Amino acid sequence: MEVKDKIEELRIELHKHNYNYYVLDNPKISDFEFDQLLKELIKLENDNPEYFDANSPSKRVGGEIVKNFDTIHHKYPMLSLNNTYSEKEIRDFDKRINKLVNEEIDYVCELKYDGVSISLNYENGKLYKAITRGDGSKGDDVTENVKTINSIPLNLYGNYPSSFFIRGEIFINHNDFKSFNNKRKRNGLDLFSNPRNTASGSLKIQDSSEVAKRPLNCYLYHLLGEELPFVNHFDNLQEAKKWGFKISKDTKYCKTIDSVIDFIKYWNKMRSNLPFDIDGIVIKVNCLKKQKILGYTAKSPRWAIAYKFQTENAITKLNKITYQVGRTGAITPVANLEPVLLSGTIIKRASIHNEDYINKLDVREGDMVYVEKGGEIIPKIIGVNKENRDLFSKQNIYIKNCPECNEILKRIAGDAKHYCINKEFCPPQIKGKIEHFVSRKAMNIDSLGPETIDLLFSKKIISTTKDLYELDYNNLISLEGIKDKTAKNILNGIKESKKMPFEKVLFGLGIRYVGETVAKKLAKEFKTIDLLMSTSIDNLESTEEIGSTIAKSIKDYFNQETNINLVKCLIKNGLKMKVEEELKIISNKLLNNNIVISGMFENISRTDLKNIIEKHSGKNVSSISKKTTFVIAGENMGPSKREKAIKLNIPILTLDDFIKKIN
Repeated sequence: MEVKDKIEELRIELHKHNYNYYVLDNPKISDFEFDQLLKELIKLENDNPEYFDANSPSKRVGGEIVKNFDTIHHKYPMLSLNNTYSEKEIRDFDKRINKLVNEEIDYVCELKYDGVSISLNYENGKLYKAITRGDGSKGDDVTENVKTINSIPLNLYGNYPSSFFIRGEIFINHNDFKSFNNKRKRNGLDLFSNPRNTASGSLKIQDSSEVAKRPLNCYLYHLLGEELPFVNHFDNLQEAKKWGFKISKDTKYCKTIDSVIDFIKYWNKMRSNLPFDIDGIVIKVNCLKKQKILGYTAKSPRWAIAYKFQTENAITKLNKITYQVGRTGAITPVANLEPVLLSGTIIKRASIHNEDYINKLDVREGDMVYVEKGGEIIPKIIGVNKENRDLFSKQNIYIKNCPECNEILKRIAGDAKHYCINKEFCPPQIKGKIEHFVSRKAMNIDSLGPETIDLLFSKKIISTTKDLYELDYNNLISLEGIKDKTAKNILNGIKESKKMPFEKVLFGLGIRYVGETVAKKLAKEFKTIDLLMSTSIDNLESTEEIGSTIAKSIKDYFNQETNINLVKCLIKNGLKMKVEEELKIISNKLLNNNIVISGMFENISRTDLKNIIEKHSGKNVSSISKKTTFVIAGENMGPSKREKAIKLNIPILTLDDFIKKIN
């Protein structure tokens, strides 16, 4: 079989498996088998770039960098819906519709997902554009990010129109959101507050490979175009399902307004059982011709309306406000409550975020508070019943000192949180750093859980990460609860951790803002810990995806003697502090060439381009000087770099020019 045919065969197979898994919820192969097929495809595409396809399944993993999102005008305006909150208002809507049309009306009821709206344009069966709602008349082009969402088809099946639009809602399931936040917690990152904001923010991330890591999902609910298959809304949705779109099975055809009311009542009771958030029901006139007759007001369609549910909340007593210290020193105030039933679970704790939020609500111990659970990991306090407040209650005074080590707290400008800066001696910070270091994404010492670390710390056997490598069998076996097998597993896990690659060690150091992805990029760019420690902020910022905040955090970390000593101890104990796998050199065509990359490229990432340069013995440099051999310029090349290159008479090559040079 020819390479081109093999690539196409893999693409078709992967699209089908993706549809089975994410749309039909009926996988035919294991995750491992799917990953192997995807790896095979990616390798073939990388080796044969002439067979590029913008809608290949490989695009699901992301990798495109978008500095600025283009603004696109909607062909069909994305207007908001009028809201209603009672059965009477729903029946009034029905009366208005009947009066305007003077014909029998049937409806379609849809769940109103609490996510972010998206408009998808398909041309000849392929995803062409994905546009946010924006202001209703125009939105942002987020196509590359949307391609990473597995439940959105890149290629369609069956007999579809040559050109059409379909609208939907991008959201995150509760369990997926919880798992995602748990990963962030293990990595020492701030937690996201709720699924909706996370989904919305994800669409505007510049690096689509980061978007691919977010557990985004999408239901489609409205078809628009000149050549739709049916004359009514419901049948069009069922047909779209055959093309590969994820259409909710809970969308219902309702012949009468009484059926609509019954549907609303049902979901008002049952919505807590859904795996995602909804905040109401959308009611639409089914017949497209009647929709056209009814038309629009300046702000909304006359043929549709949204019934909004009341947000679920409960009232209970706030017994005490306590404060938690995270690995980074961040202080989080927590409301400890009288247990109360909310959305099917017993709530004992709720978030009160920070000092500003506490002051805004004037939350006090002993207050009766309103608690809301709207997709939060920890429910939040949304208000206070001040009518029943004790006359002698005292205004909450936010703590000035760390609750664990008594260090004076500091608040950084622009940050709502307070921090304990006693990083070396504050127990929760120390234990948090060790827990992070041994976590699965770092050193993967799974035999060392939080309880064991707490025990070792309390017995003063360990006080920092480097102490792990001084542990011996006698230390461990002497402790209550640690038997022979456990001790051996711990020591073996520590021994095996020395085999972890440089990027894992770097991530394990727990440098603020250096998550798993950033650690990989730093390792790939700088190759050794020595080079990373000695590099300048400018060099860091010139590294792909490393902004000023991350760069400053890295420099601050390595400017502290304690951290330098830690690195030295880890090196002494045999941990890998350099990239061992050398890049395979395939030619000397770029030997002694100092090459600068500037701008963005449509079909190749800057990282891949740098790898090609190195494979041909070239050297990647970040800034233009007299020593620069040439510049590879993409779209939006930096004007200052262009000006300097021209001034120094340094050749500026297009990507095509460069490819010709090495071929």
